[in-house]
Amino acid sequence: MASAVHRRVAKAPFQIHQDQPRGQTSDTEESIQSQTRRAEDEYDEHDEHDDHDDHDYLLAEEGEDEEQEQENPAEEDDGCETDSSDDSDEIDLSVQHDMDKLQAAFPNFKDNYRLIKRIGEGTFSTVYKAEDIQYHRYENRWDIDAVENQWRPPPLRNSRSNSTSTSVRTRQKPKFVAIKKIYVTSSPARILNELELLHDLRDSHSVCPLITAFREADQVLAILPYFRHQDFRKYYPHMSVYDMRVYFRSLFTALAAVHEKGIIHRDIKPTNFLYDPDKKRGVLVDFGLAEREGVDTKPCLCHEDRQVRKQKLQQSVAFSSVQAGPQPGYPVNDTRPSRRANRAGTRGFRAPEVLFKCTEQTTKIDIWSAGVILLTILCKRFPFFNSADDVEALIEIATIFGSKKMKMAGQLHGCVFDTNIPTIGERGFTFEKIMLWSTCRSDVSKDGRPSTLTEEEKGAIEFLTRCMELDPTKRISAKQALAHDFLQIDADTEPEPELEDDVMML
Repeated sequence: MASAVHRRVAKAPFQIHQDQPRGQTSDTEESIQSQTRRAEDEYDEHDEHDDHDDHDYLLAEEGEDEEQEQENPAEEDDGCETDSSDDSDEIDLSVQHDMDKLQAAFPNFKDNYRLIKRIGEGTFSTVYKAEDIQYHRYENRWDIDAVENQWRPPPLRNSRSNSTSTSVRTRQKPKFVAIKKIYVTSSPARILNELELLHDLRDSHSVCPLITAFREADQVLAILPYFRHQDFRKYYPHMSVYDMRVYFRSLFTALAAVHEKGIIHRDIKPTNFLYDPDKKRGVLVDFGLAEREGVDTKPCLCHEDRQVRKQKLQQSVAFSSVQAGPQPGYPVNDTRPSRRANRAGTRGFRAPEVLFKCTEQTTKIDIWSAGVILLTILCKRFPFFNSADDVEALIEIATIFGSKKMKMAGQLHGCVFDTNIPTIGERGFTFEKIMLWSTCRSDVSKDGRPSTLTEEEKGAIEFLTRCMELDPTKRISAKQALAHDFLQIDADTEPEPELEDDVMML
């Protein structure tokens, strides 16, 4: 499967090879490897101490057990459930049996990886945490933390030994990877699509890289990095506006790299963006639902000229029905052709054009999902939208934007939106009002003046408005977002950490 130099990347970019023995390395590498193997006994003890930090890690491809809907149920997302037993070193017997079967199914597997435990399980895949035994034999350009994690031994007492070349050698900490076992029930085209997209994005540090992939008979393994991050639900309530700017600078950097390749991620949500607040760095993961823009699409009215769109709407059956007045019931024999469009994604994060079944979707659907994340952080509510189906999702959006704008948004895609729910007004509400209400701020402050947002919060709201635009053609792009004032981060503007009360200032 691998080249001897370029870290187990397939020679042919879009071909999955069978597992093969790895190439030989130099004497220096053999020497370093022998030192590492002598430390295996020490590592067993190290791993026991390491597992208590597993809650700070998330596998690149791990997600929540949220509903992932598509037109074809066989093509649903394989989002994995978050492992709730990270703090326990005990392995269930059934899990151990599956791990033994996996190791036996792939030749030379034990020589390359040491399975530790299962950390995720979904509809179409199971994910394991494993040690990369042969890490030091290869050039690991994907590992952006290689220098940080380098460990140097303490100086030896013997001065002569200090002068030898072996004293300056370093020993790397055990490296962990995520091994994604894809079930045989997955479509081969779907597996190939995901691996192709990850290969195209291999040079972006803000996107989870594919280390390598193996195939044995009808089983496929994808080897991915194991990223350190924190749970979104723990840190988002405490994020300042500056923290939001850093977070979304990192997220839109990843989106810009993905969209530049003409790729739609389709499932942007907090659990698919692994962010480490300490390092202020995030990585975009899970391309199981991603697709290339313009593939398998049909023309939609949203890409037509305004006059052309108006003319077609006037000739539609819906327009005639509106002119004739509302008719009770529904037609027994509906002769209208059904509309099929990709609706993949996580409920609560789907863009309006996805809900309206636009047949010519673009990368702008990812921008809307990123805007929902920003709205969630500003309003301190997760999830912000919690609909059960597409109809409820449209009602939730209409509550904010109003029925008038929603009708116009529906007409963009040749759809008619109408509701008689009395709580949905014609004009809706501003994001500023929604943020004040969600954060429990009264309309009038204690001094009798109207409650308003700070200048920083107003800047965030303005950026949010550009991201959550109902018309995808007017929505900001990832490249434009990086040039927006809200995402311009100056190191001098970073707030200083607050000192404890008992610290004496000198």
